[in-house]
Amino acid sequence: MISVFGSANMDLVAYVDQAPKRGETVTGRMFRTVPGGKGANQAIAAARAGTEVSFLGAVGDDAFGAEIRDTLAVAGVNVERLRQVPGPSGIAHIVVDDDGGNSIIVVPGANGQVTAPSEEERAVIAASASVLLQLELPMRAVVGAARAAREAGVPAVLTPAPAQPLPDELLDAVALIVPNEHEAAAITGAADPGEALSRLLERVPEVVITLGSEGALYGSRSGERLRVPAVRVEAVDTTAAGDTFVGALAVARAEGRPAEEALRFASVAAALSVQREGASTSMPSRAEIDAAL
Repeated sequence: MISVFGSANMDLVAYVDQAPKRGETVTGRMFRTVPGGKGANQAIAAARAGTEVSFLGAVGDDAFGAEIRDTLAVAGVNVERLRQVPGPSGIAHIVVDDDGGNSIIVVPGANGQVTAPSEEERAVIAASASVLLQLELPMRAVVGAARAAREAGVPAVLTPAPAQPLPDELLDAVALIVPNEHEAAAITGAADPGEALSRLLERVPEVVITLGSEGALYGSRSGERLRVPAVRVEAVDTTAAGDTFVGALAVARAEGRPAEEALRFASVAAALSVQREGASTSMPSRAEIDAAL
């Protein structure tokens, strides 16, 4: 079982030919509301990729919160420990252009009320094969979950997004960090992904840097280095590609797959997701991943 301690949002997605510049108004061609948030996305991705998942986070007492909970449950995610708190759920305003690129504004809502893992949540983490963490919850909550995982001997997998300074107390408790190339550069100060990987390995035992259409880099303190190419596809919407990659990677690692095989599994899942619109709605099933492999 994999646990995810993270954010849940309602994504408010507008599709446009070209994203507006400051002060500009453009006409969109479609609008959708889709449950998302990096935590919920990773939970759904992992569940669809073929494992049991428990989601730990919070939604508000509004209609968005009820829809987010239902969407997670329908995807096969255990939501018994999903908190409901007073006030609005988190939202993300997303603009997707015709090249598949996106820009995102996140308003935390209920996510901002999660300041530490509860005892019940710590017990779920302790019973997990791994716990997936991101940075859309308050930092002290993420640090608390990472520490709970370390104390229980459970690997903590961190997606350092949105990019921000990472305290030593967090990185000391993380087993694997999965930034994209921009986040890796922001964290380390190294523009070259290979150099960024080396610097991150000074702080974390294993590192995967995702490079979009250029694939992914992997390194470990044992000296292993890998570069896995991306699957070439026509991207429609890249919104949840990174979360799909991490969710699928966690499943492959829980199944004991070697690093290169796990990265290929995750890359195929991400490639399938970018060919569809939406975040949680774009994530492939295990059957689809296996067929593409």
